Amino acid sequence: MAAAFGALRPVCVQLTRAQTVENVRQLQAHLAGVSGAALQELQEYVLFPLRFALRVPGPKQERLVQSLVQCISSVLAATCVKKQELLQELFSELCTCLAPPPSSGKAAPLSEELKLAVIQALHTLMHSAYGDVILSLYQPSSLPLLGFAVSLLLTLAEQEKAKQIKISALECLQVLVLQCDCQEHRHLDEDEEQQCGDLFASFLPGISITLSRVIAGDIKQGHKTTVSAIRLFYLIVGLVMADKQLARIPKNKEKLPVEHNRISELMIHRGPDWTKSTAEKLSLLLHKVVEASSVHPHWKVRLELVELVHHLLRNCSQSLVDSFNHLLKALVGLVNDENSEVQSRCNKVLEGIAEQRIVAQNRALADVLSENLHSLATALPRLMNSQDDTGKVSTLSLLLGYLKLLGPKINIVLNSMSHLQRLSKALVQVLELDVTDVKIVESRRSGPPGPLQQGVQKGRCQKKYFRFFTEEKVFQLLQQVCRVLGYYGNLYLLVDHFMGLYSESGLYRKQAAMILNELIMGAAGVGVDFLQEREVPLNVDDVKGSITSILDEYMDQANWYLVTSVDTEESSPEQSEQHLGLALRAGGASSSVLLLSSEPPVTARTMNSNIWQICIQLEGVGCFAAVLGKEFRLLLLSALYPVLEKAGDRTLLISETALGTLADICEACGYDSVQCLISENSDYLVNGISLNLRQLAHQPRASQVLDTMLRNSDASLLPLIEDVIQDVLSALDQSYNSQASTFLRVLHSVMTALVQWFGMPSAEEHQQRQADKGQSRSWSQGQQEVTMTSQEVEQFFLDYVSQKQIAEGDLPDLEEEEADEVPLAKPEPSSDTEGEAAMPSHAQLARDVMERCIHLLSDGSLRVRLKVLDVLELCVTMLHPHGNHLLPMAHRVWPALVTRLISDDPLAVLRAFKVLCTLAQTCGDFLRQRFSKDVLPKLTSSLLSQAPVSARAGPVYSHTLAFKLQLAVLQGLGSLCERLDMGESDLNKVADACLIYLSAKQPVKLQEAAQSVFLHLMHVDPDSTWLFLSEVCCPEGYEPPHPSLHPVKLSGMGRPRNELTDNVLLLLQRLQQQEGTGPRTSTQEASPS
Repeated sequence: MAAAFGALRPVCVQLTRAQTVENVRQLQAHLAGVSGAALQELQEYVLFPLRFALRVPGPKQERLVQSLVQCISSVLAATCVKKQELLQELFSELCTCLAPPPSSGKAAPLSEELKLAVIQALHTLMHSAYGDVILSLYQPSSLPLLGFAVSLLLTLAEQEKAKQIKISALECLQVLVLQCDCQEHRHLDEDEEQQCGDLFASFLPGISITLSRVIAGDIKQGHKTTVSAIRLFYLIVGLVMADKQLARIPKNKEKLPVEHNRISELMIHRGPDWTKSTAEKLSLLLHKVVEASSVHPHWKVRLELVELVHHLLRNCSQSLVDSFNHLLKALVGLVNDENSEVQSRCNKVLEGIAEQRIVAQNRALADVLSENLHSLATALPRLMNSQDDTGKVSTLSLLLGYLKLLGPKINIVLNSMSHLQRLSKALVQVLELDVTDVKIVESRRSGPPGPLQQGVQKGRCQKKYFRFFTEEKVFQLLQQVCRVLGYYGNLYLLVDHFMGLYSESGLYRKQAAMILNELIMGAAGVGVDFLQEREVPLNVDDVKGSITSILDEYMDQANWYLVTSVDTEESSPEQSEQHLGLALRAGGASSSVLLLSSEPPVTARTMNSNIWQICIQLEGVGCFAAVLGKEFRLLLLSALYPVLEKAGDRTLLISETALGTLADICEACGYDSVQCLISENSDYLVNGISLNLRQLAHQPRASQVLDTMLRNSDASLLPLIEDVIQDVLSALDQSYNSQASTFLRVLHSVMTALVQWFGMPSAEEHQQRQADKGQSRSWSQGQQEVTMTSQEVEQFFLDYVSQKQIAEGDLPDLEEEEADEVPLAKPEPSSDTEGEAAMPSHAQLARDVMERCIHLLSDGSLRVRLKVLDVLELCVTMLHPHGNHLLPMAHRVWPALVTRLISDDPLAVLRAFKVLCTLAQTCGDFLRQRFSKDVLPKLTSSLLSQAPVSARAGPVYSHTLAFKLQLAVLQGLGSLCERLDMGESDLNKVADACLIYLSAKQPVKLQEAAQSVFLHLMHVDPDSTWLFLSEVCCPEGYEPPHPSLHPVKLSGMGRPRNELTDNVLLLLQRLQQQEGTGPRTSTQEASPS
């Protein structure tokens, strides 16, 4: 002690005599060597020169004041203030350092460093006060001093630009109102808290107003400043407006001693009138604070807002009753915050509030929430129509939060008709779909689709486009709203109400169906985010009963068979029965906008709406299957057939949605695949198809189901559907005019399935045999070139003359007929006995179908002719192993096929040519002369006439039908010539017609196709092809091997380069590679030597 005094005395005396920065530094340096106990004893002695220097009148250097304040702060940090007078004097002196001069009303232009030092010194002073000494500052007599300090700190917090000063001022204010986060201060008892509350009530208006301005201030001030301001706001409000304190306030204001009369005027009496008035004003400020903080970009600000709501609801639930709307809105809106910590804390606070059942003005929290919910539901359509996507997400998050907070008490809202009506109409209006996109109607399923299992995703929902929003997050929130309703609400009540809306008007039907689907998912607890478990466990029978009633309504004829297309191909049978089905319901539900009469035209908007309704109902079936699991098998009897109908629908969107529904049903009911699903339920499906085929109106739908079954089954299904296919053929025989298009689509599916099940391996074997045959022939030709004798050469020329006469038709009529009958009398040995003995059932079906195609090939409708040609191609593929049956059928179909090839629409010509190419694979000898006489001249003349057009056409030409026809003929003509083993004159015609397409002026694809023709001709007659090409362009001269022989002269020798040169040279090179080391090559190599 003595040593410390001896060390400190000189520097203290020196500082008292001369107040300089250097003297303060010397004192600061000596303090570092003094122990804490010694410094505590010498506290007032050391502080005296420092305080004296601060009180010296006259202007002082800021550096000096800053050094003095920092030195005082270091002394206070190492000691405790045990005297009330010292505490108050130091407090006053430090505040004076921040005070403006008496002459000006503005803050002193002090440096930021000095301000920060004074704030930290005040902070240290408040923490150094020992025990009850601190309470001396919180007596009525100290009210002016406290007010002075509060005012200074609030000014710094609001007006300073330096972030650190703002944050330090707010933290110092928090300590000043005895709400410090540290544990150093003694906990106040009730009476002390009451006294402080009375005192701080005087400062509440200034503090709350200033802090609200800071909270709503510029975002550039940083999130830490905003967080500190929010914390101080709810701590001071929670202290002054605490329900426990206000309950103990006497009715009359206590009278202070006479000497405190002026101070008494400053004191606030927290009576009922003051409480009510203050609560109303705080409600405005809280609304401002909530609005600013709930959308703040930094998550810590939003987290602090949760703490504000929690603190005030816990401490001021009665006094701040008018602020409940704002506080609950803030809390509920943050339930779905993007930050996980905010979400987690918010959920915990909400769970705590739900458990405590906080009551305001004798009303349950559920009543307040239901009122807020009603107001929000009323404004929801307007808000969704006017807000941007961010605002819509915020609004729907609030709605979802209200429902989650209500939890099991949600039936309070649902049991009120006005509340339920308002909420349901709001959801229906918000979920209105945008049905103006004509692409939905235009997207058609073209061609024979593959198996359903390919590309099908379980649980897939079609992307929907809504009228009032585009953001996916908005739709997800609406889904959650519906699922939470289904989870907590009375399921029967909700289903009944929305089924009423479904039936009430076509305007609501799609939205009501979407909501019903989500309600069932929510009732089953699928994908529901809830705060607390429901009070009543799930009753599976209730869910199953609701699903059954919804399915019955969905699959009602008026809701399931809607007009989705005005396609002329389908209009007569399908639309008529759809209109008929709709008309059946006209008497019972005349209010429906979907009850269309035959008079007004069906608009694209109406068809678009109908397509979406069917898709939503199909998605519902998938949802119901997912909910019931294997229990859904009991409903397959009524649900599977209609879903398979839609899987075969021509509208792409409906078909794809039905595929997803079938995948959902498979997963839910435990089937391995769609094929297993159809196979195990095929008995009742086949029965339904058979019954519906007997009714004209139901035939198109039955054909769609059969089509779907065929695409997803294997050969084991054939015995079950043989009778059905015969029914289809019989029905086709009876209604060629009206139903041909519908039944041809079914027959196409049948033949596609038969080819897939039985025909493809045989076709591959046939192609392999042809390839082996070609290889064998080329090998034998090579051998003959080496070892041929004179007798063989003579026989070769005799055979050649004979074959040429036959090819040119230079035979008597009797011989021609015999030639025609040769193929019929000489079927393939491998299939002769088998075909005669027992023709397989699938081949018999193919023959029966081909029989019908022959009659329909000359139909007046182009659509029908095109479908017949497609089916015919499949029939030929199916029957090719059974030549003894195919050849007679080919003989019968040939006249009509020729007509299609030479005098029909280009589309029909294109398809007919494909059939011809397929037929040539099996009936080569049979077709050779017929093709040469009836078809080839027309094809070659068409190619020659169209070549100048394609040569001068632009890039758009490749999209025209004429180009596609040229390309198809060129791509198929070469293989036809090879398969039919055409004669020399026919080959010359083909070569002449295709030569012009080797021109560089032709489109590249046509050049490539023409090259393919010549490549096939090389296989048939390589010598003639070489000679033909060499006459066009011959790159080298050929000298005879002996002088007695004449020189070889070809037209192509010495010809200048032209548009044909490149392709001809390429083909000659390919021919040379194919022939290997032939005689010509040998001769050419030998001549130079």
